[in-house]
Amino acid sequence: MSQAVESPSVEEHAVEGHAVEEHAKARIVNDAPHYRSVPVALRYEPDKDPDTVHFRFPSGTEWAFRRELLETGLRAPARSGDVTVWPCGRAQVVVELHSPDGVAVIQFDTRPLVRFLRRTYAEVTAPATTA
Repeated sequence: MSQAVESPSVEEHAVEGHAVEEHAKARIVNDAPHYRSVPVALRYEPDKDPDTVHFRFPSGTEWAFRRELLETGLRAPARSGDVTVWPCGRAQVVVELHSPDGVAVIQFDTRPLVRFLRRTYAEVTAPATTA
């Protein structure tokens, strides 16, 4: 018997400058009988670091890692340092974060992450506006 789980969603937000920010729901994976959904802010700031994406959790904890790692992990397992990303079936992605405090395993629907990545690449290739 499978447990009912909230469906993750994504919410787009306009932000200052050329930054891209979206909010996606993710599931914290643990041994409890029910998953707990949390909102995660996905942020990309090409003016500061065009190779990095940021995931910010409700606790205020933020993880930054290479955008390429996220993109590669959508198709095949990928690891860089303390972050591992891998596809979980056709419609989900798992992000595993290692810290001195332990390991967090977070599951996302693939669509919001793909949409976020597309927006990050569109932002980089968009022509600069002049005043």
